[in-house]
Amino acid sequence: MGVITRILSRPVNKPYRTRHLHQSDKDEPPYLNANGNLDFRPDGTDIEDPHNWSTPRRWGVTISAVMLVMNATFASSSPSGCLGSITEEFGISTEAAGLTITVFLLGYCAGPLLFAPLSELYGRRWIFYISFTMYLAFNFLCAFAPNFGSLLVGRFLTGTLVSAPLSNAPGVLADLWDPVERGNAMAGFSAMVWIGPALGPVISGFLELKKDWRWSFYVLLWLGAGTWVLMLTIPETHGPTILRHKAERLRKAKIPGFEDVKAPCEETDRSLKTVYKIALTRPWIILFDPISLLCAIYLAVVYTLLYMLFSIYPIVFQEKRGWNAGVGELPLIGTVVGAVLGGFVVMYDTRRRAKRIESGEVKMEDMEPEDRLPLAMVGGIGFAVTMFWLAWSAEYNSVHWIVPTLAGCFLATSLLLIFVAYLNYLVDTYLMYAASAIAANTIARSACGAAAPLFTNQMFSAMGIGGGGSLIGGVATVLAIIPFAFYKYGKQIRVRSKFAPTNLKKEERVADEEAADPTNYVVESVNSETGSESPDSDSTVAATEKSEHPHSTPHGNGVLGGPGNLHPANEKEK
Repeated sequence: MGVITRILSRPVNKPYRTRHLHQSDKDEPPYLNANGNLDFRPDGTDIEDPHNWSTPRRWGVTISAVMLVMNATFASSSPSGCLGSITEEFGISTEAAGLTITVFLLGYCAGPLLFAPLSELYGRRWIFYISFTMYLAFNFLCAFAPNFGSLLVGRFLTGTLVSAPLSNAPGVLADLWDPVERGNAMAGFSAMVWIGPALGPVISGFLELKKDWRWSFYVLLWLGAGTWVLMLTIPETHGPTILRHKAERLRKAKIPGFEDVKAPCEETDRSLKTVYKIALTRPWIILFDPISLLCAIYLAVVYTLLYMLFSIYPIVFQEKRGWNAGVGELPLIGTVVGAVLGGFVVMYDTRRRAKRIESGEVKMEDMEPEDRLPLAMVGGIGFAVTMFWLAWSAEYNSVHWIVPTLAGCFLATSLLLIFVAYLNYLVDTYLMYAASAIAANTIARSACGAAAPLFTNQMFSAMGIGGGGSLIGGVATVLAIIPFAFYKYGKQIRVRSKFAPTNLKKEERVADEEAADPTNYVVESVNSETGSESPDSDSTVAATEKSEHPHSTPHGNGVLGGPGNLHPANEKEK
């Protein structure tokens, strides 16, 4: 009788736990693509591909990334609940104290342009590690600031540093999940974008009653310390970086026939100068593309209102109704409930789309970017209606407090639906240029949100809650037309866009290639069907252009929320 041995279904050396060469790489030849470059195996068996990691492992990484986002958004609004304490200690006006939020959000503008290119060169993991550790260090400067100037410097630096997780976390989700599965993960990410800012003032408001403003920063330090430990479990998920590390290991091992093997990203210009040139110029060009510009305007209004709420709620519940600083911030919990409700709506929509694809009712390649817009249509109408509801129910103290609180709840639901729908629409529209489109959008909305604390009090003092809220509701009513217009005319707009690839453009390009060289077209068609890249194309662009459906995302494409990847490979001109 033979000896019974245990055979492992997967190598003991798991790719996210070691940088050493796997035994499987020594026993069987590594997979090379049509260009002769190292690549992930296309059959779904390559465990180094983050998409093929176990579901619990991917959810663990997702939760860690979302917690980093929670820190970023919670910190953005935390001082708004204790502005009175700040003004008292430093002898400044309420408007000046509001700068603690403004400079933090300005850091959101600077951070993505600084850190997103670095993630292309060094991967996502180390950008998380370094930026978040420095964020914690500069939070000590905020907590123990001897004067107001030191506090502002600390806030700007912490905003800049914590924007790295905020912008790169969506890229991690794209690395881990396919377009259909990613919906649920994105629902959690998007909810944290709204839940974090709403919780900040509530906690700091209660702390101000018994302690002082410094305790709000102590809470940030405690929350950050716990998240820092969780962050250490995040492995490298950036596909090109994983392949580069593997190529380095293969070259070091000197496996016969693979002594000079390279990853696709090693074939491109990865100099810091080139990467930053793309990062600092392309977003501004794409910003003025019609779809990108209108989405930026809409989301800028949404983001501005989000940070206006932290001034509106104290006026409504503290100044008008006489509630204290702690209790007066509690109605913001309604916006947390609304954000969670919006997350469930997004998850339902994701599941509905998945079922349609699984049942064969619709093919993924037949879906257009405009299919993302129904959520924005519902959210746009809800935004206008709930804004008027909030404005006029908060105007009169005779109206029960639950009425404006419910309005704020459904307002948050509407804003989250708009936020998710438009970010997905941008990604599906611009594909390989999505990184720059999202970067431009992030900068525009963060800059507008930064201005909110500087004028909100004056605006509502002059116009009243009803008048000021009606002004915002009127703007929301006008903007609600945009998703309907895009749904009807979006395809025609995309065809005219220089940066938005469409199936029509692809068909025209293929027809031109076939007419010019029928033999070469046959070779290209075979490569496309097998998932190989064209020899004369950059691997990332080729993978994107040859995708069978508009919602697929190649490894490394930063999507859905942050500037993501601004590598020149992702930004190559057509």
